[in-house]
Amino acid sequence: MAHQTLRFESVNVGDELQALSVPITVPLIAGGAIATRDYFPGHHDRDAARGLGSPHIFMNILTTNGLVQSFVEGWAGPGARLMDLKIRLGAPNYPGDTMKFSGSVTEKNAATRSVQVTLKGANSMGSHVSGTVQVALP
Repeated sequence: MAHQTLRFESVNVGDELQALSVPITVPLIAGGAIATRDYFPGHHDRDAARGLGSPHIFMNILTTNGLVQSFVEGWAGPGARLMDLKIRLGAPNYPGDTMKFSGSVTEKNAATRSVQVTLKGANSMGSHVSGTVQVALP
């Protein structure tokens, strides 16, 4: 059964998104970097990352951006339209950890039939990503 798109009228300020846990793996980090044409060695070469003072390779911002978008669009449904995404990075994502997304609806805009989701993705070191996503709903 396909996921239904949320309707603007059915969403309220304070609604919580279902939490999502994302295992952080070498293929996720390296694959995300390669897919976004980010060939910085710290995203796929452990020795190079260690040379930078990092214990392992670390996730790039574009992979994080994609995971944020996937989290919100997975909640809103296939007919929703992403309007704006603003994120800030914190603690790095390293292989072997898990990032847990949480979020809630913090604003509704009747003129644009959109809602703002404020979210956080945290790992064992704290907040990896925080920000807001504006999404239009039918």
